[in-house]
Amino acid sequence: QVQLVESGGGLVQAGGSLRLSCAASGRTFSSNAMGWFRQAPGKEREFVAGINPNGGRTLYADSVKGRFTISRDNAKNTVYLQMNSLKPEDTAVYYCAARASGYVQGKYDYWGQGTQVTVSS
Repeated sequence: QVQLVESGGGLVQAGGSLRLSCAASGRTFSSNAMGWFRQAPGKEREFVAGINPNGGRTLYADSVKGRFTISRDNAKNTVYLQMNSLKPEDTAVYYCAARASGYVQGKYDYWGQGTQVTVSS
């Protein structure tokens, strides 16, 4: 079982930056692929970024490529999402997720409670 707790959300002006953190419990963190997803009001949840267990492979949605960076610190059981050049359309609840598998793509098994990110224009 993996428990995930996100932090770092908030209100920021367009063009600004935020860094989200996700602290994971459990002994398997270093073997889990990790991902960030988001859900805006009235929209379906969408994939934002993913990272494999050793951090050597990352994957991004086209809408955030070049602006967001996912990283992880296995010693701290934490995954991060650095968000730069934020746009109003990035406004959403952001969720951290973990896979029992080490592959970034596929169904995610564990989810955090979410953190709100609001970008004002």
